[in-house]
Parts: sequence; C-alpha cells; structure tokens
Amino acid sequence: MKAVVIGGCGHIGTYLVPRLVKAGYQVVSVTRGQSKPYLPSHAWDEVENVILDREEEEKDGTFAKKIAAMNADVVIDLITFKAESTYQMVEALKGTNLSHYLFCASIWAHGHATIVPAPEDLPRHPLEDYGINKAKSEAYLHEQYRKDGFPETVVMPGHITGPGWNCINPTGNLDPLVFQKIGRGEGIVLPNMGMETVHHVHADDVAQVFMNAICCRGQALGESFHAVAPHAMTLLGFAEAMYAWFGKQPDISFLPWKEWCEYTAVDSFINSTWSHVTHSDNYSIEKGKKLINYNPRYTILQAVEESVNSMLERGVITV
Repeated sequence: MKAVVIGGCGHIGTYLVPRLVKAGYQVVSVTRGQSKPYLPSHAWDEVENVILDREEEEKDGTFAKKIAAMNADVVIDLITFKAESTYQMVEALKGTNLSHYLFCASIWAHGHATIVPAPEDLPRHPLEDYGINKAKSEAYLHEQYRKDGFPETVVMPGHITGPGWNCINPTGNLDPLVFQKIGRGEGIVLPNMGMETVHHVHADDVAQVFMNAICCRGQALGESFHAVAPHAMTLLGFAEAMYAWFGKQPDISFLPWKEWCEYTAVDSFINSTWSHVTHSDNYSIEKGKKLINYNPRYTILQAVEESVNSMLERGVITV
C-alpha cells in the first residue's frame, strides 16, 4: 500500500509519517524541501522525499496532477488552505488507485458554536478566511462522497502543540515571553476575565486520528473528526495551571479588550488573541472515540508542558 503525505515534514507529518512506515506503508513525503521533521526517527530512512512547491505549481494546475501521477492508495493532504486547491486535487485523483483521501481541516471551520463541547455536525459559521476555506473544502468533499462515492475523510485539529515550535499561551497568542513571565513568577494580564477557552492538541494525537481513520476506513469515509485534547481550558485555568507547573504563585490581572490591546501593543499578538477569544474553542471527541477508537495520549497541559520544555531547551525562553 502506497501513501502520499503532502506536508510530510510539518507538525503532524513528523508523527504521522513514522506511524505509516511502521504500519507497512510505502510512504512518499511531499514538501518544498525547506524543512526537516521536528523529531528524528529511523522510519524516515524508508521514506521517499519529493520536493514540490504547491503554491507555484497550482498556478499552472500541475500540482494535483503530479500527486495523482503517484497513483497512491492513500493521500493525506495536510497543507490545503484554499478551497480551489481541494477542488483541483479531487478532480485529479479521480480515476487513480486512490482508496482514501484524508483532508486536514481545522476546528476553526466551525466559527461560532451554539453548544459546547461542540460536536462535528453543528452547522458551520466560520469567522475568518482561513476557516471559511476549510469549511468550503469540507463541504465539497462530503458532497463528492455523497454524490460520487469519492473516498474522503476530514480531520479537524485544534491548536497543534508539541516540541520544536511555540504554542498558544494563556493569553491566546504565540508570544513566548508570556510563558517566560509565568516561569519567573512575574505577572501576566489576560483579556476580559479570562473565561474564553482554548483547545490544544498534541501533534502526535492528531497523527493518531489520521492513522485511526485509515485503519477504520469503513467507519471514517464521508465523516469529519475533531482532533483535540480530551477537554478545553479557559485562559484563566490555563494560566493558573502553568504557574503551578513552574512552582510559582499565580499573578494574574485582567483588562477589558480595548485596554488589553493597548497594553499588549503588538498587532500580531493582538490579532491572534482576537481570533482565539472569538472562537473560544471547546470541542467534543465522542464521535472519534466511538467510530475510530480515538484515545488521546495527551491532555492540554501535558502537550503544552512538552512544548514549553522545548522552548527552554532551545533558549526561546529563560527562567
């Protein structure tokens, strides 16, 4: 069985590709050739690495055709951000040896939830371009399955976390200095009252969802599955837990949104926090547990602790 992983050296691929190799797949990892996996594994010695620049090759419509020419049994697409890319890929893969196409969407395809933890089947109300395109791709794929039997599954990860990159902090952005302040016992400021929620997931647990969906193909076809930790956390609860992990007393204050933005003063952090507090992510994994035996290994704190340890080791933060 041949599996093509588009974006194979990224956060998810770092864990998914070795899983596929160990399961006996002939694996092709497609990347731009600009990065290496975040963790070493001897499994990569058995992987065929193919360099393709998706953005450039989609301009003349050749990227999807080159993937189709690989004639894989399984195609796992981890880096599709525009719905048009999905349309091209599906059309190209029809008539090949494909038995399963797995698409990496996002919990942000949901937008505003009406009940929490939100199940996968809630109506979609995406808030931003990223989520809008993911939702369009998801809807198109499910339509293709219903109408033509196109063998697809959609996986919706939360805030992907693990060693080697910065993770979302208790203020809802990627500023590593928030963790540094917590580690030093210094004060941090949360927006509003810290009651908005975030829902991280360890990258290996996302890989587990993809792998389980492949193994449970009959139950996974035509379905969407959340890939998140067992429970979401409020920003306040997240902050308090991180102070405790560092062995420090919490020093947390709050500001209304406008004043918090003035205090933070960095547009990229403000925009990220806005995206996270407006989504206030909190999602159910009951469907994945029931249909594909999803059993996350990591809580949010376990995933974040691994990421923060990596930040300390890499000198991103000091305490």
